[in-house]
Amino acid sequence: MPHIIASTAPRVSIVVPSYNVEATLEETLTALLAQTFQDLEVLVIDDGSSDRTAEIARSVPDRRLRLIRQKNRGLAGARNTGIFHARGTFIGFCDADDLWRPEKLAAHVHHLDSAPAVGISFSGSELIDTDSEPTGLSQQPRLTGITAAHVFKRNPIGNGSSPVIRRAALDAIAFRPEGETARDWWFDESFRQSEDIECWLRLALTTDWEIEGVPGLLTRYRVAPGGLSAGIDLQFAFWERMVEKLTPIAPEFFAREAPAARAYQLRYLARRAISAGNAPEAVARARASLAASLRPLVEEPAKTVTTLTATAVLATAGAGMIQRAMALVGRRAG
Repeated sequence: MPHIIASTAPRVSIVVPSYNVEATLEETLTALLAQTFQDLEVLVIDDGSSDRTAEIARSVPDRRLRLIRQKNRGLAGARNTGIFHARGTFIGFCDADDLWRPEKLAAHVHHLDSAPAVGISFSGSELIDTDSEPTGLSQQPRLTGITAAHVFKRNPIGNGSSPVIRRAALDAIAFRPEGETARDWWFDESFRQSEDIECWLRLALTTDWEIEGVPGLLTRYRVAPGGLSAGIDLQFAFWERMVEKLTPIAPEFFAREAPAARAYQLRYLARRAISAGNAPEAVARARASLAASLRPLVEEPAKTVTTLTATAVLATAGAGMIQRAMALVGRRAG
């Protein structure tokens, strides 16, 4: 069924997947509704919450906000429901514990309007803590000249609250799996992790839409304590499942790029373990990264050596030394 947008539809729909997020939802919605670009709607997808998520969404006195409730389908399922109900030409995503800078949406709309070949527009991200204070860390990715290999190895989009996507680009990768009768899928709901990179990579491999970023740390991405070390094994398992699923689409691409991409993924997981102070996990992932491919060491020597050094320091001197070093770097950067 084609997606028909009424003449009175907003230009942008912002989808907010929400599951038991009463602690952060109001702040997220306030940030989205305060965008300098105002021709928007915000779709809160309550994904089977058992807390006050729906009540908080209903309490917001803004007609641009719509609440849609469903039984729990996971993050990918909540995003798909949002896309299905979205009326905008452009669709943004913001998880219910993240924030947008006021000028973020305007930057993406201008970008997509001025670059008709771009299907996904994204930005860098500032990492914040549970009190919405900067951690001193950020995601400052490559913005232009992005290929499928860049998406596979480094995922410049960074996180699910960063992109604003052209509706036509999303519809180019829509599919309906066997047994689904209600609507199409854009994100693969069988993935509980890596569903975003699977979507971006599928778009890069199967369409001509380009992926580009805009300058600035316009997304504020929340990192919860303990979240850095949680689910590392599961995340890697879903990443490997993504490779298995997409390999038939472009077997030569995966034969060429998978070893290096695997090494980058393992390096990323090692850095997560370092941030969480988990020395055995960091050592295991760092060693596995080197065994998978040395291309990260050649292509990004500074970051790779830093990761290996931090792993060694954590393993020999403990988390306290890592924390003091990070604090020192933060003061110098500040």
